[in-house]
Amino acid sequence: MIRLYVGERSGNSHKIALFLSVLGVPHETVEIPYGPELRTPEFLAKNPRGQVPVLEADGKCIWDSMAILVYLARAHGGEKWLPLDPAGMAEVMQWLALAENELLFGIAQARIMLRYRGLDDELVFLDMKRARHLIQRGLSAMERRLSSREWLALDRPTIAEMACYTYPALNVEAEIDMTPYPAIRAWMDRVRALPGFTPMIGT
Repeated sequence: MIRLYVGERSGNSHKIALFLSVLGVPHETVEIPYGPELRTPEFLAKNPRGQVPVLEADGKCIWDSMAILVYLARAHGGEKWLPLDPAGMAEVMQWLALAENELLFGIAQARIMLRYRGLDDELVFLDMKRARHLIQRGLSAMERRLSSREWLALDRPTIAEMACYTYPALNVEAEIDMTPYPAIRAWMDRVRALPGFTPMIGT
């Protein structure tokens, strides 16, 4: 049985829960409260970074949402969600990079500063001006891409969709005006229409 460790507020956790649901893969979900539970020796043995999500499968613990998406795509999706040909794989990985950079350090950090600041003293280093710059850069790149195609990487949904959907969908919590991004809004509707789609609280 696959076990997924998640946080209720974690957008990265939702990416994995969403993909497992779309794949139809049975799994157990374990919620880890934000705080000291992430820093226990038991949890740090699963993820030395002390973060969710973590996936336990085949006797291994896999951490980092992008690594987990790649694992699940290869283990349960064949080539549908992550192609093996070099060009197709590179197309997908470009959008995983955007998810881990502009979307994470832009939308996710703006959301943290606006909704959850005070939860952790480490959050004082976050910079809203920089976050807003990254939001504009990341969403503009997605808008340009999606203005002429239905999906980010290929002619079908891939793990690029799973990686990039959640944080733009949390636009209200990050106080983002999505009016300038009609192609992204249409794309989000297509993602929501995927069989097995499951929403995150706040989207």
